[in-house]
Amino acid sequence: MSDSSNTTVPVPESPFPRVLMVDDEADFLNAVSRRLEKRGIPPVLAGSGEDGLALLAETPMDVVVLDVKMPGMGGLEALRRIKDSWPDMEVILLTGNVSAADGVEGIKQGAFDYITKPIEIDHLAGKIRQAWDKRRRKQEQEEQRQFQEKMEQQMTAMDRLASLGTLSTGVAHEINNPLAMMREAAGYMRLVLEKEDMVQWPGKTGLAKGLEKIEKGIERIRRITHLLLGFVRPADHACARTDVKELVSESIELVTKEMQGKQIAVDRKMDDTEGVAWTDPYALRQVMINLLTNAVHAIQREGTITVSLSEAEGCLAIAVSDTGVGIPGENLNKIFEPFFSTKPSDKGTGLGLYVSRGIVERLDGRIGVKSAVGRGTTFTVEIPVCRRGDAVECVDENTCDEILTKIKEIGGDDEDTRKSAGG
Repeated sequence: MSDSSNTTVPVPESPFPRVLMVDDEADFLNAVSRRLEKRGIPPVLAGSGEDGLALLAETPMDVVVLDVKMPGMGGLEALRRIKDSWPDMEVILLTGNVSAADGVEGIKQGAFDYITKPIEIDHLAGKIRQAWDKRRRKQEQEEQRQFQEKMEQQMTAMDRLASLGTLSTGVAHEINNPLAMMREAAGYMRLVLEKEDMVQWPGKTGLAKGLEKIEKGIERIRRITHLLLGFVRPADHACARTDVKELVSESIELVTKEMQGKQIAVDRKMDDTEGVAWTDPYALRQVMINLLTNAVHAIQREGTITVSLSEAEGCLAIAVSDTGVGIPGENLNKIFEPFFSTKPSDKGTGLGLYVSRGIVERLDGRIGVKSAVGRGTTFTVEIPVCRRGDAVECVDENTCDEILTKIKEIGGDDEDTRKSAGG
């Protein structure tokens, strides 16, 4: 059977209703099939309830025409199983005159309608089209509901981001003014400490250490305000030839201490590719640290984080997998939304993955996620080896020299050649 859930799954458009007919009488099936096909409704045939369920698990259908009286699995039992696995499926029951009560019972269990044998073919064709229309209307309503829900979520996110932008700009401005005075005062203290008459002062070492902490604190505050403004005005990205393999290794080292504290092992699978791309190393490093930090937080204790790097069709793919708690299916389509977080309020802001997706998209890449509750999560980032519009810059010095050598062999202007090659 099928392991599908009770969620509504959109069915692709078809020029005619896709009908499954289930009946143990082969002659009856073949005769009805030929007559329905002439009316533009070619059915798929099954000789038992078990066969019908197997076909449904493999082939999308719109309507099931189901005989009630069959050996083995009867029609009512097949109806119950169909509704359990495909709740939106419309089912028409076929009954004998003496078993009309079974048809009524079937409607109570969710059947669209029932028809008594012997059937009138135009009546059956009309019922099939009615059931098909009903299912399409339900699907349109569900699609409209999902669209409206998505729009409402986006509007809420836009409102929150607008509020964040206003708040960030104001906070950054208010902080930067006293921060500038602190930086100036720290600079003056540094100049005083470097004077000759301070060399022998006993308290110089302690004061120098304190001043160093102040300077580091000022720099940290400066970076925080810069990030706050970055949510409002994303910075232009400076691309360069980047050793992505080395960048990923550096990112892992930055979270190693936290991994060791939770006894998390790291499995690196990055030996099968050169791992070089024309991209923004600083922005990509921020994405990697976000993903690695999330992986660490997903593992309560004693797990493994696997980081792999591969290249195919002009793209580098970086995968970060963890053996953590996993993400419920209903949250997978929300995790990249701003302010959505499954962490406690004091542990996460819900902006990390939202910012990461924005960075990856600005780098002409894409980010995806797969997860299973209790088994772990895998985030995959794909970035182009050479970004659109950067084709000239992607030519490295060795390639440029090779081009120049070829041009010299056949004769040509070096200056014009360098301009065309990006040199």
